[in-house]
Amino acid sequence: MEAATVNLKASKPQLESSLDSQDFSPSARLLFEIITRPSSHDIESALSSTGIPPTHDIVHEVLKLCYENATAAITFFRWAGRTHKLTSYAWNLMVDLLGKNWMYEPMWDAVRSMKQEDMLSMTTFVSVFGSYCMADTYAILLEGWEKEGNVAKAKTTFDEMVTQVGWSPENMSAYDSFLTTLVRGLQADEAVKFLQVMKGKNCLPGLNFFSNALDTLAKQNDSTHAISLWDIMASSGLLPNSIMYNAMIGLHCNNNDVDNAFRLLDEMVFNGAFPDFLTFSMIFRCLIKNKKVHQVGKFFYEMIKNECPPTPIDCSAAIMTLTDGGDPEMAIEIWNYLVENHIMPLDGSANALLIGFCNLGRMSQVRRFAEDMLDRRINIYESTMKKLKNTFDKTGRHGRDKYDCLIRRWKAP
Repeated sequence: MEAATVNLKASKPQLESSLDSQDFSPSARLLFEIITRPSSHDIESALSSTGIPPTHDIVHEVLKLCYENATAAITFFRWAGRTHKLTSYAWNLMVDLLGKNWMYEPMWDAVRSMKQEDMLSMTTFVSVFGSYCMADTYAILLEGWEKEGNVAKAKTTFDEMVTQVGWSPENMSAYDSFLTTLVRGLQADEAVKFLQVMKGKNCLPGLNFFSNALDTLAKQNDSTHAISLWDIMASSGLLPNSIMYNAMIGLHCNNNDVDNAFRLLDEMVFNGAFPDFLTFSMIFRCLIKNKKVHQVGKFFYEMIKNECPPTPIDCSAAIMTLTDGGDPEMAIEIWNYLVENHIMPLDGSANALLIGFCNLGRMSQVRRFAEDMLDRRINIYESTMKKLKNTFDKTGRHGRDKYDCLIRRWKAP
């Protein structure tokens, strides 16, 4: 069943009753007509002008008529209570119709007022429980379909739920389960459609759902729907945390979208979600992978400034990118930082530096770096030494002599 066939427009439950077939007095019907009249501004004055006293029987009748008009019932109930003491039956009717219209806060206000009036009874709590019971049943079913990953059953159950109990923020756990089932079931496009409807119904899930959904979409590498979810969340005033920002930044980086990764980096600080080591590392690796030579060097300094220096492995990759990309001086900066701050192991970066400068034909610097590395007892790989030999050989006898000195030191115990 597609989202388009689900009853998204339902805003009120279809209450089963035989009210239309009951015999209501003309007075009750007149009062009901007044409180449900769209153009009425001063409803209470209109009610009083009828001259009909809100007797117990009249109040009971009007409230029974109001099961599809809870707001009108509240207005009438207040008006009647100002001149007459309301019966416990009237209070129970009010609690019941509020609950069946999923107006839970006013319902509990009514229950508290009944307690003050010493009118609470078992009937009251049976009504309260019944109001919650249907929504809870759907929530349990949808949680089960979520665990099973049964998207089709979840859609059917959700359709029934919306038809029977309507939309309410009180049913958030059910909505979370349903949306999560869609996202995990590779139907994020459906989830986005439902979220847009829920936003209009003031039933948008909280950060917990969005955090879990973004994590799932990141694992699926689904940047398109992750961005859609993110936009819905952001436009609703929900502020993502650092974990959620990292999920989105990681997704952008996996898709080589450096610009959006930087945009979120700037945005997260503004929203009080501060970047951490993971944030910087993902962006740094993305810059290296995409050979953004100038930005690699600039971002390296940014990481140091924020006390989130890159790992030795990332430094090795950065040195290779910088030497290949025409910025060997920045490669030296990174190497010097590693050496001066005793960041171990140095082997990977050392070999990357030697090979990079070898490829550039800067053999005097290669020799100087290699001698310093041997002094520090850094492991120069055999493959690196072969690369050095081939390059030194091309420079003639003088170059071969320099390599012979290095290889003797390299072989020395």
